[in-house]
Amino acid sequence: MRPVYRGQSLTFAGYRRALGDNDLSGLTWRNPGGGVRRPDDAKRETAMNESKRSQHEASNDGVRRPRAVAKRVIEEVTKPGLVHPALIPGIGVERTGRTFPMNWGVFAVATTIALSVIIWAFLSPDTVSSVGAASLAWTTEHFGWLFGALAVVVLLFMIVIGYGRTGGVRLGADEEEPEFSTTSWIAMLFAAGIGIGLLFYGPYEPLTYFLNPPHGFDDVARSPDAMHSALAQTTLHWGPIAWAFYALVGGAIAYSAYRRGRSPLISAVFLPIFGQKTEGPIGWVIDVFAIVVTLFGTAISLGIGALQIGRGVEVVTGIGPIGNSFLVGIMAVLTALFVVSAVSGVKRGIRALSNINMVLTGSLALFVFIAGPTLLLLNFVPAAAIDFFNELGTMLVRNPTQGEDTAKFLQDWTTYYWAWWVSWSPFVGMFIAKISRGRTLREFVTVVIVVPSAVCFTWFAIFGGTSMWMEAQGKAISASESPESMLFAVLGNLPGGAIASAVALLAIVIFFVTSADSASIVMASMSQRGRPEPSTWVTIVWGTTLGLIAVSLLLAGGQDALSGLQSLMVVSALPFAFVIIGMMIAWAKDLGNDPYVLRQRFARAAIAEGVRRGIEEHGDDFVFEAHATEEGEGAGAFLDHDDPAIGDWYTEAVTGAIDVITPVTAEDVRRTLEPGRIQPKGPERPDHTASGDAALSVGEERAATRAAAKKVAKDGPKDNPPAE
Repeated sequence: MRPVYRGQSLTFAGYRRALGDNDLSGLTWRNPGGGVRRPDDAKRETAMNESKRSQHEASNDGVRRPRAVAKRVIEEVTKPGLVHPALIPGIGVERTGRTFPMNWGVFAVATTIALSVIIWAFLSPDTVSSVGAASLAWTTEHFGWLFGALAVVVLLFMIVIGYGRTGGVRLGADEEEPEFSTTSWIAMLFAAGIGIGLLFYGPYEPLTYFLNPPHGFDDVARSPDAMHSALAQTTLHWGPIAWAFYALVGGAIAYSAYRRGRSPLISAVFLPIFGQKTEGPIGWVIDVFAIVVTLFGTAISLGIGALQIGRGVEVVTGIGPIGNSFLVGIMAVLTALFVVSAVSGVKRGIRALSNINMVLTGSLALFVFIAGPTLLLLNFVPAAAIDFFNELGTMLVRNPTQGEDTAKFLQDWTTYYWAWWVSWSPFVGMFIAKISRGRTLREFVTVVIVVPSAVCFTWFAIFGGTSMWMEAQGKAISASESPESMLFAVLGNLPGGAIASAVALLAIVIFFVTSADSASIVMASMSQRGRPEPSTWVTIVWGTTLGLIAVSLLLAGGQDALSGLQSLMVVSALPFAFVIIGMMIAWAKDLGNDPYVLRQRFARAAIAEGVRRGIEEHGDDFVFEAHATEEGEGAGAFLDHDDPAIGDWYTEAVTGAIDVITPVTAEDVRRTLEPGRIQPKGPERPDHTASGDAALSVGEERAATRAAAKKVAKDGPKDNPPAE
């Protein structure tokens, strides 16, 4: 039980029932201005001593007492920290005293599945492709409608929570500020794997639709109108809907971990639905599944990246076709690089690489824009943006009943993409959560959905527009040997293309390293119940497994084996689609009783009642002031303090001694008045070990210890001062 808040007083009935026959009738509570309430020191000691004596006597008499509850209540009575539920500022997982032991069951099951797939790829690569294709066809035929509906619902859900009444809710405690600059934050959004996709599909996907317009578009193939519809279709796949999936998972995890004090795991988000069962088999199943889809999704991306790197090496060096042995060598070197990067303890590593790659890819896009059909692109970009909204209805209502060709297109592209984003959401979402602490939901939705969508649109407009223009000019980009060759074919047709190809190759390598680096750390963290800095050996295991899967697929069947596993990954998105639905329900329940939302409800009730009374009692001439009312008649009459979801989440999150709560301050409230403002980076927070740079590296403490040891070896130990 908890003390029940009533206006400006707390009743102690709950403590009396929890503690039994202890005589605590003399214990009183004060509410000095800010809302922190603590009992008188002397009587507090009396209460504690009486409680301990009562428990001791009860145990001797064999009388059953709720000892765990009593202990928790005593901690709450004897330690400051009780505030009104609407003034709780939030609590990060670091302040809860939570430990993160190894979850051997999750680790064992996930690694067994990974090894089984590796063996399968070596023993029977043909069946990987055939089983994947058959499973994909069945899933898209029977559940394509589910993925289409889910894509729209997720986007609408994120728009509502970002631009509705919850927009001022912070992904962290109310006093916290962002841990990264806006530029670094945006750059890192692309470091979790989607960067390789942009380089691979940039010139390829729009060109595909340009040559074969999908159903619903009346444009003639290879015509200027077909260019507009091709970019519109590509934007549908890579635009706001894709990023809404990532924002949902990332925002829910960040809110759960940094505002509610739970473990940074997908399973922890489900606490409002399943309660403490998320600590058991239900949560373990979710976490195993998240690890598996992260592992295979990233392995596929790395396999595609390796094929494109191999083609880039052929173009840049001119050495001619390379075989699997060379690709395996590339994979071995890159795997070693990202494993060393992941466990090196180098702080700010992913941030630095992301910033470098933003410069490289930005320079590459600028080069293509200037060296390519500049005037055409200047006219094409704004017109295609408008055409996207014009064609949005046509693209969203497209369905398999419109013919066999349409059904095939949806299976190969649109439904495939929705399922693909669902399957990638655990990894990318958890990564986004680690870099988004301190942002408001409105700021988060704006930057994580709108800004990357605009970047993707611009990227595809430049590279896709250029590839379509070249194709129309007779340069036969579509005749390239494979999709991974198209980027280098486009660059090769521009002046200075050799240098641009080398830059593109470097960008792919960096995206490869950052994707695999962050994926290894995320999987290791999920294996250890969300540990912010997972063990080095666990990170090495997952990094090595990641490289082995990519290598085994390349050796076993090359592009065919990759496509087979890619299809199986999409099939795995079907059960995870229901996880996505559950996350929306659970997060909505949490947000419904968030302290910020409670304060908003207080404000609306107080203003409405104040205006009514003011007009009734004073006519036109009145101002507002706050004063106490009878119980149940004030602005907080709606609040049920007996509801454990209102305030118990704080004390239940704390596993150790309850910390002092500093209630929400006037400055915290002022910062929520502009929830959509993009905030600058805040001061360094060394105590934030579960987010920011600290959560993107492993072995930081070990690296610091080595540095200290080297310093001692160089400078010599400091002499101890003489004893006085």
